[in-house]
Amino acid sequence: MASHAVGSNTDGVGDDAVRAATGRGRDEWFGLLDAAGAAGWKHRDIATWLVGEQRVDPWWSQNITVAYEQARGIRRPGQRQDGTFEASVTRTVALEKTEALRALVAVVTDELGTEPLALNLDAKHPTARFPLDDGEYVLASSSDRPGGKASIGLVWGRMPDDARLVDVKTRMRGWLASVG
Repeated sequence: MASHAVGSNTDGVGDDAVRAATGRGRDEWFGLLDAAGAAGWKHRDIATWLVGEQRVDPWWSQNITVAYEQARGIRRPGQRQDGTFEASVTRTVALEKTEALRALVAVVTDELGTEPLALNLDAKHPTARFPLDDGEYVLASSSDRPGGKASIGLVWGRMPDDARLVDVKTRMRGWLASVG
């Protein structure tokens, strides 16, 4: 199976999209944040400043905040606010969302050798949570897509470091490939 590098926040959203949504490109935002002293702030404080002082939409403030933290070496790709790491993958399948999640849960249950601790099929975005050793978890989810399709996703969370990120993403991509 091919290995895929773990990308940064900027890999998923281009600078043109940031500029169109916020009126500034990332470098401009980073300059403003540097001038405000944000390199010494907590994640929440950066995002709050962007929303409150700069009137940035909350979703975009999170995007800019994570990109800034990664660009300044405050946070590595895959790293969460609490210092743990997570990997995530998604895929669209030609199944209805509940059917897609059931199929994904069957694959993950087989691969992990454990049943989900929680399974919520009635939510707008159905989920299943699998507990792992040392507090790690796998979260499976699905949501509707046009044309009777569903987006399915997996998150492997609470990893203590980034040593396994590439391997975990590769493993989870294989699980997604077996659905639908």
